[in-house]
Amino acid sequence: MNATPVRVLVVDDSDTARALICAMIAEDPRLTVCGEAADGGSAVVQAERLRPAIITMDLRMPVLDGYGAIAEIMDRCATPILVVSDCADAAHAMAAVACGALDATFKPGLDDARAFTDRLWLLSGVRVIRHLRPRADTCGRPPRASGPVAVADPVPAPADGAVIAIAASTGGPQALGRLLPALPAGLNAPVLIVQHISEGFAAGMAHWLAALCQLPVELAGDGTVPLPGHIYLADSATDMTLLPGRLIRLCPRAAGDIYRPNCDRLLCSVAAAVGRRSIGAILTGMGRDGARGIAAIAAAGGTTIAQDEGSSVVFGMNREAIAGGGVQRVLPLEAIAAELVRLAGCAPGLAPGSPA
Repeated sequence: MNATPVRVLVVDDSDTARALICAMIAEDPRLTVCGEAADGGSAVVQAERLRPAIITMDLRMPVLDGYGAIAEIMDRCATPILVVSDCADAAHAMAAVACGALDATFKPGLDDARAFTDRLWLLSGVRVIRHLRPRADTCGRPPRASGPVAVADPVPAPADGAVIAIAASTGGPQALGRLLPALPAGLNAPVLIVQHISEGFAAGMAHWLAALCQLPVELAGDGTVPLPGHIYLADSATDMTLLPGRLIRLCPRAAGDIYRPNCDRLLCSVAAAVGRRSIGAILTGMGRDGARGIAAIAAAGGTTIAQDEGSSVVFGMNREAIAGGGVQRVLPLEAIAAELVRLAGCAPGLAPGSPA
């Protein structure tokens, strides 16, 4: 471990919230508070002056809100940012992540101190790149989705259809916010997604994605039969799996599992339930969750895709899957939607982009 503590800039308009976060950081020898800010404008100034290793960012603040501050900081002095949000702001927090923040979590209580500082320490090591500042009328709102991919001759899917399973972690919300809107109405496969996410944020993320996508987006429910052309997002409270017969089963998390929800459990279950008709994609993220599941899909005769290094916020999970030999195709994020449509096909009579 580096002997020099990681420098944290704490941004929140609440004196109480700032004091609590600073106290938690003070108890962790790996971290130190280098500055505090009570509004987004001050946060931008201090980020440029202090050059912290990571910033905790509230969203609702005077002078300049968190969205604006994130956009300015990522444009002027790109820095890892953890959005620290109220429960009511889960969907807005996902939009803030799309503006350039690395991740989002709820404002921590006293019992959350260790998990909170662990996350700060891990995220501080992520190398982020500059994001050109979006126009003022778009930051803080769901980004305008680009049109669906145009596929002239999609490959017809087998009669009982393909199943697409996607795994993502750090940087995943940004990636999904660009990938999923490009999937057309009439996609001839359900899309099952495991995104590592903080407790309580999955519903907000589903709401945020639903505003972007042509396809319906919902939290996966136990006993649901996934429908083609629908997107199902796993909640962090359980692990999503697919049973033979194509039935979603929500399972209790394994004791001590650090990945919430677990990517390997979904991917392995899809491999077992669907076999050669399974399509697995692993996107940006920390760690190696998903590498085993991607290998299982490849071994079952399915098709596997990994996001490439150049388009990844963190080349971690996808790198491990590639190194493990389970990945058949490595593609930039912009090319993945077209490949998924090519593999799964569109329902007869529904060309890409037509209404469902």
